[in-house]
Amino acid sequence: MAVNRVPVLKRCRSLGIEPQVLGIDKKSNRELKRSNRKVSEYGLQLREKQKAKFIYGVLEKPFRNYYDKAERMKGQSGENLMVLLETRLDNVIFRLGFARTRMEARQIVDHRHVTVNGRIVNIPSYAVKAGDTVAILEKAKDAQRYKDVLAVTEGRIVPEWLDSNKEALTGTVTALPKREQIDVPVDEMLIVELYSK
Repeated sequence: MAVNRVPVLKRCRSLGIEPQVLGIDKKSNRELKRSNRKVSEYGLQLREKQKAKFIYGVLEKPFRNYYDKAERMKGQSGENLMVLLETRLDNVIFRLGFARTRMEARQIVDHRHVTVNGRIVNIPSYAVKAGDTVAILEKAKDAQRYKDVLAVTEGRIVPEWLDSNKEALTGTVTALPKREQIDVPVDEMLIVELYSK
């Protein structure tokens, strides 16, 4: 599996993202050296795509596949793309507050600690649907890891389209998210412009 080894704060600085978007409570005091350079239209479009890929932890080819799928769906391609990314299983675990970051959520899914509607799912890109119940396995619930995670993510707001029960470590997808419910700083229209060239 391909892994990006660039330090997270450095990547956040170059893309203009706050580390809190990723669930990281660190701050970088360094300034970006090329901040006064004018960016071309293509550069802006590329940066938005890189932002979305970095936030959701998706590589180039799967991201392109998400875009192609979003284009075939009804409605606007940009909004469909954001909904597809937001309903990934690893992102849902992160949003429910069962993981500090999306990377940790991905690891939890990989380690077979997650069930969807009672069945173990170990695919981070699994697309959840409205009405699905996501839970942490019974034997994993007592682990110290989840107690630590819940202590850290206690103040995190769970989106309206999810219903979370932190005591039982379960959550329900009440509905598919709308674009205004997705609080990710990405302008998806620039991504659509980039891919439609």
